[in-house]
Amino acid sequence: MRHCLATLAAAVLLLALLSSAARWWQPCLQRLLDPAATQVDAAGQPLSAVQLRAHAHEAFGPGQVVAVQPPSTAGHAAVAVLVGELGPELRYLNPYNGKALPRPRGRHAFAALVRQHQAWGGYGGSLLAAVLAALSCYALQRAPRRDVTTSQAVLVAHASQTGHAEELAEKTAAALQAAGLHVVIKPLGTLTVADLADYQRALLVVSTFGEGEAPDSAQDFSRQLGRSAKLAGLHYGLLALGDSHYPHFCGFGRQLDAWLAGQGATTLFEHIEVDQGDPSAVAAWQTRLTELTGQMAPAWQGPRFDEWRLVDRRRLNPGSLGAGAFHIALAPPADEFPVWQSGDIVEILPQHPPARVQAWLAQQGWDGEQAVAYQDSTCSLQTALANSVWPEAPAADIPSLLAQLKPLRPREYSIASVPDDGRLELLVRQIKLGDELSLGSGWLTEHAPLEGTVRLHIRSNPGFHLPAQPVPMILIGNGTGLASLRAHLKAAPGGGHWLIFGERQAAHDYFYRDELAAWQSDGTLARLDTAFSRDQAARIYVQDLLREAGDEVIAWVERGAALYICGSAAGMAPTVHAVLTELLGEAALASLAQAGRYRRDVY
Repeated sequence: MRHCLATLAAAVLLLALLSSAARWWQPCLQRLLDPAATQVDAAGQPLSAVQLRAHAHEAFGPGQVVAVQPPSTAGHAAVAVLVGELGPELRYLNPYNGKALPRPRGRHAFAALVRQHQAWGGYGGSLLAAVLAALSCYALQRAPRRDVTTSQAVLVAHASQTGHAEELAEKTAAALQAAGLHVVIKPLGTLTVADLADYQRALLVVSTFGEGEAPDSAQDFSRQLGRSAKLAGLHYGLLALGDSHYPHFCGFGRQLDAWLAGQGATTLFEHIEVDQGDPSAVAAWQTRLTELTGQMAPAWQGPRFDEWRLVDRRRLNPGSLGAGAFHIALAPPADEFPVWQSGDIVEILPQHPPARVQAWLAQQGWDGEQAVAYQDSTCSLQTALANSVWPEAPAADIPSLLAQLKPLRPREYSIASVPDDGRLELLVRQIKLGDELSLGSGWLTEHAPLEGTVRLHIRSNPGFHLPAQPVPMILIGNGTGLASLRAHLKAAPGGGHWLIFGERQAAHDYFYRDELAAWQSDGTLARLDTAFSRDQAARIYVQDLLREAGDEVIAWVERGAALYICGSAAGMAPTVHAVLTELLGEAALASLAQAGRYRRDVY
């Protein structure tokens, strides 16, 4: 098998080089094949490039000529690049009188070559293919020979709600493969508990959702944990992701760990818990992988945070009974055109407000302008403090302080725009902790200066992407949960969708009202229902509207509609889930989630 792969890689390398060489030397090859159509007798001074282009337009049609290249050698014809019936085509002109020469022989073959070369990505694609093929040949030559059965393979399974667990699982699989191990990587939701018995070793990377539950993609597997399985031959390691701000921290990971142990499986090492992406916990997992493979691997690099420019910030709900909700717009770095999908997440690195940093420095009696070594670079002390978690106990001196500083962790927000908007937009609610704004919301809505920089990283969130095939969507959200639903309405092809949106008061909290009305007018939204809880004596919420429209919801789902929920995990999401369970049944809702037609992005 390895020899077949090496042969295939070598063939790709050869084809890439030959196709690029043939494309590059096409004029020379055609002069050899058909001198009468590509060469002329020298007759004085050749025409200028402008004159040749005019003659080319006259001879071949102005809509057909892409470029004209004068000859570099006496006796050679001028080259005209045309848009031919079969793709890009080279024709030739007499450079002394501008007359078109006969079509050269072999033009069909060269047209096919050009089309194929472009399909492979042109010269850049050929170079990349050649480099990858060469590296593949080298890797295959050095790879150890091994005959692998399913039981000998290492299973890497992931259960992810926002894409983070899947990302870590892919890095885990790559580390094992680099050590020469055969790896099978699968979403946990595609497995049964009986499937685990087919493997001798498994590494599981799982997140927790809601009230200690499995992510939506792993709900089917989670329901099987009440069954027994014979897993005495399985050795496993488990990485559990969670957020300690929630009461059931790493709930699903702990449940899975206990169930595996109860079925006779043996742990390779004590399970590791990651609180909000804690780098030290991820590093501990990588250390266990090194012990497992016996091969030291480079430390995993964290995501790159780029500097975007804060170009717009405005409050959308002045006079509201609730906390301020702000529209935030960020422009990408110059000459960069980032790509994301609706439903993706942005990670923002906040900073402590300058006034708070200065007050802390004044209390310590330290000069914030002095240069210090921080995070492999040199910066001012106040910059280091602005970007760090401060120690609880006061430090005796600046070196002791720097030794205790840890970088602030990023805050996650749903993206409310699409790349075609030319900027990244957010809908951010201010959150108060005592008398102060929270670090993330305070940074974006108040402290970051307009036209100043905000460091961010865009992370894929495949669990909340649009359906693979266009279908009607029922979009349900409250408050700032409208953000990613807005992005979906911008990105979804066609129209005919249904939005159910809830907030406090229509007069103050009807976010993007004009935009939603325009989508109603053009058919993007076939239906728009709103629940403003404080506009009447009886409180009305999105779940109440959902229940009232139960028959229509069932009809839409039967016609293939997908359900998207975005907003508060504390109140809205579980009650909406309960209503959908009443209307559709638990089994049907689980089936929709498995098929990617029931997706949630809640926080």
